[in-house]
Amino acid sequence: MNYISTRDPSVKVSASKAISEGISADGGLFVPESIPSVTLDEIAALSEKGYIERAKDILGRFLTDFTPEELDSCVRGAYETGFSDKRIAPVAKLSDGVYILELFKGPTCAFKDMALQILPRLLTVANSKVAQGVETVILVATSGDTGKAALEGFKDVENTRILVFYPSDGVSAMQKLQMCTQEGGNVAVSAIRGNFDDAQNGVKKIFTDKRIGDILRSHGKAFSSANSINWGRLAPQIVYYFSAYCDLVKDGSIKCGDKINITVPTGNFGNILAAYYARGMGLPVAKLICASNSNSVLTEFLTTGVYNRNRQFYTTISPSMDILISSNLERLLYSIAGSEKVKEWMSLLASEGKYTVDGETLAKIKEVFAAGYCDDEATKRTIAENFRERGYLCDTHTAVAVTVYNNYRAATGDCTPTVIAATASPFKFSAAVLEAIDGRQQGLDEFEMVDRLAEITSLECPAPLAGLKDKKIRFSGCCEKSEMEKVVLGMIDI
Repeated sequence: MNYISTRDPSVKVSASKAISEGISADGGLFVPESIPSVTLDEIAALSEKGYIERAKDILGRFLTDFTPEELDSCVRGAYETGFSDKRIAPVAKLSDGVYILELFKGPTCAFKDMALQILPRLLTVANSKVAQGVETVILVATSGDTGKAALEGFKDVENTRILVFYPSDGVSAMQKLQMCTQEGGNVAVSAIRGNFDDAQNGVKKIFTDKRIGDILRSHGKAFSSANSINWGRLAPQIVYYFSAYCDLVKDGSIKCGDKINITVPTGNFGNILAAYYARGMGLPVAKLICASNSNSVLTEFLTTGVYNRNRQFYTTISPSMDILISSNLERLLYSIAGSEKVKEWMSLLASEGKYTVDGETLAKIKEVFAAGYCDDEATKRTIAENFRERGYLCDTHTAVAVTVYNNYRAATGDCTPTVIAATASPFKFSAAVLEAIDGRQQGLDEFEMVDRLAEITSLECPAPLAGLKDKKIRFSGCCEKSEMEKVVLGMIDI
């Protein structure tokens, strides 16, 4: 299978090349030339297998230049250890016909582990095929969870450096601690004065700057990405939607072939795009419900066809979704409208901060997607109600998804069985979660809030988070967004 650029389909590369480079030189994102199909009989067979076998099957359909032995090594290395639940991505029942896909059982307690535990292994194999002798420099912009998951995944990986930028006031205290205490001899972290979009734009600009690329090449280095712009990061996310469906079939909650809805809290559109690809492969999915916080740019786009980032930016209690430029939307637009329109719309986004898709494109989007958003107060109400009435404790991002799903169901009467993607441990956002269910947090430091949350919920704080209490801060730097290039070159000793 070849991969092509969303902005120039004449660009064709192997899976290994797409993973190694991360982004096309023309600024486009790599997408598979065709979407492989999975039959209902094959889904039924996967329902009798565990997560590792499911992952090898689905990924093998996309990564066709990986040998079975290479893929087996990557998948087992990623998932056999480091997860607190042997099911890797378990499904919990929230209420009749509503299920929570728990994607936070990995080493950093966030859904990003599902892809970022395997990406370093995929990248190592890919580089052995297409970039031997070159040191890979992983450049990451994060709104919270990607940074730590990428740092942990690439920690001390041979012939690799990883550099993470995060918005100084745009992550939770626990997320910041996770990044700034990161161990490893090949890692570096810097805050920037700005929001996630500033960090992401800075990283993209550096990525596609030929002058900087030439400087790296002269030193035997090359950039790659751990953000979901990298196909090697996105493809593993497709797996867990198949796995959730298979689990529901196996336990008798649905019959193989029954349709489900999937609700996903997302800012950068990658997590729900993976569900879209799963649907395109043949997973029986009716609606994809996109859940946003007050930064509701995706809700407006998916309902009106107008994408406009020229709006107030909100710092919310669900910071990983505090995003106004959703990079992965480009892949969806390419799949529906093709490269010429994508180039036009992305040019308008860069120059004017907005674009409007044509009626045909919007109609095709609305066939698949529904969308909604909620503010912080609604998010906290949902956390409290779900804990009080169902004994289930959500983090702030998952609560956004639950809220939006409840609103969708009330508005449409659609009672299709629904899987809601749960994206992080509630202990990563203890201040907001504690306030929602207890109302008392003033005067408590981060770990006192964690202890209080554990006390009143009878839940145990995950060990990777509890263990941060006594770890030494390694990275405390903060730069202007205009200084990111200088910081990058300094981090890699150029």
